Amino acid sequence: MHVPDGFLNAPTSVATGAVAVVGISLALRGARAELDDRTAPMAGLVATFVFAGQMMNFPVAGGTSGHLLGGALAAVLAGPFTAVLCLSVVLIVQSLLMADGGVTALGTNITLMGLIGVGVGWLVFRGLVAVLPKRIASVPPAAAIGALVSVPVAAAAFVLLFSVGGEAPVALDRVLTAMVGWHVLIGLGEAAITGLVVGSIVSVRPDLVYGARRFIAAPELEVRTVTATGGTR
Repeated sequence: MHVPDGFLNAPTSVATGAVAVVGISLALRGARAELDDRTAPMAGLVATFVFAGQMMNFPVAGGTSGHLLGGALAAVLAGPFTAVLCLSVVLIVQSLLMADGGVTALGTNITLMGLIGVGVGWLVFRGLVAVLPKRIASVPPAAAIGALVSVPVAAAAFVLLFSVGGEAPVALDRVLTAMVGWHVLIGLGEAAITGLVVGSIVSVRPDLVYGARRFIAAPELEVRTVTATGGTR
């Protein structure tokens, strides 16, 4: 879904750039509450995994490409604010060092994948765990469905931007069909990968999964008092 330079006009690119700056600023504040000795290493692993996954892309329509997004996966593993930062770093590196996504379209790509992809995936996940049985086994399927929904929604958001400020000589109906149609299929693959990864980690170290921590029972503390005679009770 990397948008290249010149695909959207300047006003649209500037607007999405402003949205990306605001989103990253809010994520920097929110991530302070998420990052701890478990989340920080996970964030690095998530960024690496997403970077590798996004490098495997293929053309979709008129200069755009399709690939895994990783937004829902990152949000469930590391928290939504940290996930936005992970995706943003990945997209910046890809744009500046690997020419994957345009520099002038960097704000657009961060908005679509880093904000919408992460936000939709996390909101769907949270909505599902609120109604599914309150046990840790609900986390992987909820994460998978969040991933499934987030991908075509991000693709549809791109089509909306293209309808407003598209510059490429590609018909809107063709962009809509190709982007949403292909990304529904990509969403199925992303759902499978997200469910497997989250399920594998939850099965061995659920405390490392940010979205699963609410299902982990806090250890009970045994309180002992010392009597005047030196004994305990």
